[in-house]
Amino acid sequence: MKELIPEDVVEKKIYLIRGQKIILSIHLAELYGVETRALNQAVKRNIDRFPEDFMFQLKDSEAEWLVSQNVIPHKKYFGGSFPYAFTEQGVAMLSSVLNSERAVQVNIAIMRAFVKLREMIAANKDLARRLDDIEKKYDTQFKVVFDAIRQLMTPPEPKKRKIGFEVRESTARYGASGRKRAR
Repeated sequence: MKELIPEDVVEKKIYLIRGQKIILSIHLAELYGVETRALNQAVKRNIDRFPEDFMFQLKDSEAEWLVSQNVIPHKKYFGGSFPYAFTEQGVAMLSSVLNSERAVQVNIAIMRAFVKLREMIAANKDLARRLDDIEKKYDTQFKVVFDAIRQLMTPPEPKKRKIGFEVRESTARYGASGRKRAR
């Protein structure tokens, strides 16, 4: 079966806000093929299914951050009010609110994207832990190497330049060497 929405398209719409991975309601509406207004109305009719850890409305500072990260062109993009941010559980709950075949397929694609992101984060944490373990284990054996590398990494001290100027001319000859002495 052909994918309805490629995973990379969904992954690009997942952001980290308030320490949670979220998708904005405007992007969800785009993925589901409905108007944002219609999605928001469906959510409001079933608001008891969306507690704070499933969905929250963005604050002004969060909208400013989205603008600064080029996620959206301007805060006016949201219209009159800030969008809702749906966590993974909130997106799963949307499938019970939006009962279309497209909604089911889109939810599957979104869930797969969230799982893939979670796996990537876990893999990076495991790699960092292994690197720390290796460094601790071999730190004493390779102390000389680490010290040499650190020494190579430090920039040499710049040569001190003299302040002022120096006159470079031939010296005048004073004394008896150039003239005959009078006796």
